[in-house]
Amino acid sequence: MADKIVPCLWFDGDGEEAARFYVSLLPDSRIDGVHRSPVDTPSGPADSVLMVEFTLAGRSYLALNGGSAFKFDEAVSFMVMTEDQAETDRLWDALIADGGQESACGWLKDRWGLSWQITPRRLMELTTDPNRERARAAMQAMMTMRKIDIAALDRAVAEI
Repeated sequence: MADKIVPCLWFDGDGEEAARFYVSLLPDSRIDGVHRSPVDTPSGPADSVLMVEFTLAGRSYLALNGGSAFKFDEAVSFMVMTEDQAETDRLWDALIADGGQESACGWLKDRWGLSWQITPRRLMELTTDPNRERARAAMQAMMTMRKIDIAALDRAVAEI
């Protein structure tokens, strides 16, 4: 691992499955290494997968099979800036599949409980618009959504 700071994600035995799924979603992503434990640990026997080094959209991460002691919560999430509705829909649908959960305002949890924000760049443009009325209208529209609908955002600000 070349990066000085590497986020470590704690999984209950399925870190390799999660890492392989995550790298399938975004360009410039790959599995960099799968490391087996040399000894028995509280999270698994010797030779079971202990750590998975992976790159996700050019950034290094580590999946640690640490056992059941800790769970993800919304205090930490990954924001993915999407270019269009097709990318927004693709990532949203993939991440909520197989037990993920929709939340509000572009947030969701994947099947491992990790929180994601699938955020179209257009949303950021509109909610930070120097015209405060346009920003307000975009924000109010966003607050009614689960998955972000770019066309609905554009309609919300069209008359302003």
